[in-house]
Amino acid sequence: MKVLVLQARLSDDPMLAHEQQCFVSATGLPRDALVFRNLVNGVPRPDELRDHHALMIGGSGRFSVAAPDADFFEPTRDLLRWVVERAFPTFGSCFGYQLMVDALGGRVEHDPDNGEVGSYELELTEAGAADPLFGTLPTRFIAQMGHLDRATTVPATLPNLASSPRSPYQALRVPGAPIWATQFHPELDQRANHERYTAYIERYGGGERDAEYRALPSPEASSLLGRFLELVGRS
Repeated sequence: MKVLVLQARLSDDPMLAHEQQCFVSATGLPRDALVFRNLVNGVPRPDELRDHHALMIGGSGRFSVAAPDADFFEPTRDLLRWVVERAFPTFGSCFGYQLMVDALGGRVEHDPDNGEVGSYELELTEAGAADPLFGTLPTRFIAQMGHLDRATTVPATLPNLASSPRSPYQALRVPGAPIWATQFHPELDQRANHERYTAYIERYGGGERDAEYRALPSPEASSLLGRFLELVGRS
């Protein structure tokens, strides 16, 4: 299996290589099965996806869907709309979730008061419990978070699969297609998320946020990428 993974990070971002290793670990695939492309250096053409079995979209360093100030945003929207039209197997994580919401007509806003950084409990919705991927999770599960932006409006055509008190929209699926996205980070585990928190402490840490930060195991959420690939492989 060959997977294209999109990143959106500047070359000096300390989490550039870290994120790559996290996707390798979470998918369980050999390192050479994952092809990493940085959106900062150009957005892949749709025809390039035909050389891969699935697409994954990672997080972001300084970039925000709520303030799209980089050239890659519009062509990335076009790419994601193409993905949805063709039902190409895709999983978006955090920034990838927000890109998908935005591309399909939803709204993402900067809302640090409701930011989630650390380990948080999520609850499956009725749609999540019935979903072929999320339905294997317990009703309540721990997930790794790292966001100050959140989706405030999601198109009614996209079922919301999980929620938290601060951010009710936490996961989506494109109906009838092998396309999922999560506001949380299934590619991170407890240790990796703490490493990211430490690297971005000036942005995410300080004061009350340090006091509330929790690092907890998230085995169920961290299994999602591997099970996503199993579903893709079966189809």
